[in-house]
Amino acid sequence: MTETDERTNDRHTGGRHAARLALLAAAAGLAAAPAVAQDVEYVTGGDGSGNGMRIARTAAAGPPGEVWLPTGDFANSRYSELDQITTENVANLQVETTWSTGIPRGHEGQPLVVGDTMYVVTPYPNYLFAYDMTQPGFALKWKFEPHPDPTAVGKACCDIVNRGASYADGKIVYATLDTNVVAVDAEDGSLLWKTRLGNVEEGETTTMAAMIVKDKVIVGNSGGELGVRGWLKGLDLDTGEVLWTAYSTGTDEETLMAGEQFEPFYPKDQGEDLGVSSWPPDQWKLGGGTVWGWISYDPTEDLLYYGTGNPGVWNPDLRPGENKWSISIIARDPDDGQARWAWQVVPHDAWDYDEIMENILVDMPWNGEMRKLLVHPGRTGFVFVLDRVTGELLSAEKFHQATNWADEYDLETGYPLVNEAKRTHLGQTTFDICPSSTGAKEFVPSALSPRTGLLYIPAHNFCMSYKAIEANYIAGTPYLGADVVMKPGPGNYKGKLVAWDVAEAREVWRVEEPYAVYSGVLATAGDVVFYGTLDGWFKAVDATNGEELWKFKTGSGIVGNPITFLGPDGRQRIAIYSGIGGWVGANAFESISADDPTAALGTTGAAADLKKVTAPGDLLYVFSIPEQ
Repeated sequence: MTETDERTNDRHTGGRHAARLALLAAAAGLAAAPAVAQDVEYVTGGDGSGNGMRIARTAAAGPPGEVWLPTGDFANSRYSELDQITTENVANLQVETTWSTGIPRGHEGQPLVVGDTMYVVTPYPNYLFAYDMTQPGFALKWKFEPHPDPTAVGKACCDIVNRGASYADGKIVYATLDTNVVAVDAEDGSLLWKTRLGNVEEGETTTMAAMIVKDKVIVGNSGGELGVRGWLKGLDLDTGEVLWTAYSTGTDEETLMAGEQFEPFYPKDQGEDLGVSSWPPDQWKLGGGTVWGWISYDPTEDLLYYGTGNPGVWNPDLRPGENKWSISIIARDPDDGQARWAWQVVPHDAWDYDEIMENILVDMPWNGEMRKLLVHPGRTGFVFVLDRVTGELLSAEKFHQATNWADEYDLETGYPLVNEAKRTHLGQTTFDICPSSTGAKEFVPSALSPRTGLLYIPAHNFCMSYKAIEANYIAGTPYLGADVVMKPGPGNYKGKLVAWDVAEAREVWRVEEPYAVYSGVLATAGDVVFYGTLDGWFKAVDATNGEELWKFKTGSGIVGNPITFLGPDGRQRIAIYSGIGGWVGANAFESISADDPTAALGTTGAAADLKKVTAPGDLLYVFSIPEQ
């Protein structure tokens, strides 16, 4: 595969871009700096914090009133310092404007806000809209059409979604479904460069939000259910040239895990060429481990962090071994991709437990000393806390108590203590595995508040039966190897928002929902937490106790992530997409039969009733409190 195939360069030399960045940084009280700045400031809990948490921020993440990154900040905290909207006045929120994208499919991800402009990336065909927030109704400034290959639509596993864009140096950068990455001039919508990264014919697609780290664009691939080989790539922000590729399987040279710099904490993750030797011969070439979730970056350690997906073919008996580096958390140098450490969360996965979820970076006291931590609320049903410098597992506790595939984690070895009665095998059906393959949470991101010390986890409550079956690989076609049927888990709820005390490793409160919580979460300095539900409610709750403060019924189920920002008038606003889709949300589509419990990769058994409460949609909502 040619990494730089079809790259188009139409670069604008841009003193105006640097000047604009400097003005924006100055407006936020930050030092004017290019996108590669490493100047670090810390966001703390102020009077509301009882845990001494702090989150690193840099000028490259944008001013507090703007949203330059799909994660809000490099730490993946999804915490905003804005505090005009509070527990006392949030009930006054009203719709200020809406915009239709015209594409009634899954609207995952979130907008960006740069200066006076809001940017929205749609599901396929991956339009980029720029809205002028100085005009009534946020008038459309321009629309960019990337014209992705329509072949990608038939290859996408779980809807034709896109999880957002990044901004730096005058460029809006995002991936299209057909594995291209584009950089678009933020002022006029012209194409600056375009780089093709993968092969759609072999089943590769791209749904993740490309992340800009220093002067690199970091992006990975999707397609683990089609037998593709996962990778993460680093591109030059200025030209789009591919600078490095780190595969999830293969030799140490291919996985960029060679040399003395790579120091996994646990013996189970140490050894030569584990990305080959932990697989049957040649199975690693179809090994999955795709990278379609969220990227975090620590500017003090100069390391990026991410998780990999499930191993290729869901039938575990077809791939004996630990199957590295699927379902792993990995730390890498953004400049050359060299790995510093890796921890495999689930060796020899038998349940499709991707761990591409968010890795939240926070400094806080841990057992009496200040530690640099990585907090990972996983699909597995556990909240993992690691030392992000060394990769040591410090804590692993269940945030979803129905979890039964494993009892606990051994902190000395880094291994899960698997409940063998729930392990899946060829030709037999294993019943009542919790959570299901969709996990106790999905890719939808949590939020962490340094004011409360709480992690707010969007979760759901599905269990499953799982039968491993034979599978044959044909390039570009589904390569599953399992029949899965999901059902609601124990209790009278399918979804919940969990408030988790990171320091104490325990649930503090929860809000139970009749449908899965499949939206991201936003926490603010006003002690308000925002999230959405699959039946279309957008809600605000008190960050300290979960009390519902406000809700609004949108036109479709919510699978996107809320953001908050300051408008040109200096007033705080909240924005969210409404447009159901994705894996579970696809059950709202007429093309998915509500009578077949195995439909939508098994999710219909737990979510067939979505058709009764919501329908496809395509609206962006912006809320504000009216001026008094």
